[in-house]
Amino acid sequence: MGSIFGSADRPAEDLTARARIRDAALAQFAEHGTKGATMRGIADAAGVSLGLVQHHFGTKDALRDACDEAVIEVFRRRLTDSATTNSLGEPGFLTDLFETSGLLLRYLARAMIDGSPAAANVFDELAGGTADFLSHTWPDRFPPGSARARDAASVMAAMHSGTVLLHEQLARHFGDDPLDREHATRIGMAMFDVYASIGEFTTSPAGQRIKESTAKYRDHMGGQA
Repeated sequence: MGSIFGSADRPAEDLTARARIRDAALAQFAEHGTKGATMRGIADAAGVSLGLVQHHFGTKDALRDACDEAVIEVFRRRLTDSATTNSLGEPGFLTDLFETSGLLLRYLARAMIDGSPAAANVFDELAGGTADFLSHTWPDRFPPGSARARDAASVMAAMHSGTVLLHEQLARHFGDDPLDREHATRIGMAMFDVYASIGEFTTSPAGQRIKESTAKYRDHMGGQA
């Protein structure tokens, strides 16, 4: 059974029976969704009795809330670490997540489908951190707190999150599941190729014309676009 925590960042208090049950629940929710997962199935996956699961969490909704809280905490920790190295907005950020947190990402993919608060919370954290990254790296293009920075960060977060949500479709085209640790670099490498190509295109004559047209449109809109 996997865990959302890597060996380096699992807190000592997360080695308990309660934590093992939660990890089993994460995997069950990721595979079957909130409606499909059952308390008995979670107990069997954790190797404990149904009574012990109920003792620690009471209801399935309470157990899912505990899973949401754990996922949000891990994601915030990763965001904090990435913010210190200014790597949050780079394609490698998701690659690192794929390599160390396949279960976390599978859970988030299902949470997006089920409408779990964890998915919205993580998206907000990712978009906010990306906005900080863009404003810090290109302050003239993305002034801190501006609509332009917010919009770009939100779209970038949605693009990256989409690879998690659509990982099964990517697996069909890749021939391998990109959320498996051994294939985790494929999305990041593909993203880098796309970003590098776009960067080269923007310096081409056609790219320059698009930039000029975009600048004129922004001026026409009074800087609101």
